Amino acid sequence: MARYATIITGDDGLEVVSAIGEFEGAGPQARLGRVEQVAPGVLIGMVRDEAGGFNFPLAGIDCRAVGLVIARLKARANAAKPSSAAKPAGRPKRAKRAGKKSARSKKAVRQTRSASPKAAAGDALG
Repeated sequence: MARYATIITGDDGLEVVSAIGEFEGAGPQARLGRVEQVAPGVLIGMVRDEAGGFNFPLAGIDCRAVGLVIARLKARANAAKPSSAAKPAGRPKRAKRAGKKSARSKKAVRQTRSASPKAAAGDALG
């Protein structure tokens, strides 16, 4: 039986093996990407190199990896600092501005001399 692989082009322009299958006779028709016959050692995730063979991509430094490393280092630095050192010892915070007073006056709250009826009813039940 012949091994066929579905080859797709990634966002970075590399040709990546996305699926592999063994078929008798003619190869399958491609729905996405293209299908070609490959050697028995080819695995999913391999990329085509300059010589036309397949191998796994070399671990290089890309922008996503750099961002993850920087975020992890910042998290460690903040966790290592005591809580008092986390706050800058610079100038104090400004006070908030007083808001505008509304044009309408609010109703005055009336207080009675005796306890409210709800409180009296709660005492009678308990």
